[in-house]
Amino acid sequence: MSIELLPPWLRRLDEEDLSFIRRFLLASGSLKEIARLYGVSYPTVRLRLDKLIQKIQISEEVEREPYISLIKRLAVDDKLDFDTAKLLIRAYQQEKKEN
Repeated sequence: MSIELLPPWLRRLDEEDLSFIRRFLLASGSLKEIARLYGVSYPTVRLRLDKLIQKIQISEEVEREPYISLIKRLAVDDKLDFDTAKLLIRAYQQEKKEN
């Protein structure tokens, strides 16, 4: 399948995310099995899945609000703390309202 045929949200995921999705599917969605495969606890796998879900949701916002999507993606990837992300998003939205 050509990369152009993949949905945009899937193209934006990195190799680690795609590998996790593949293992998740092969484990029939069993988080317990994924935890065993990765050698981590169930809550760790749950957190990883939640972050992946957030990445997919954020990637669907890119077309409408690319700046906000970037800030959210940085926060989900732990490259920016959530409080700072919220401040940046609020300031951006306020600036947009005023203009």
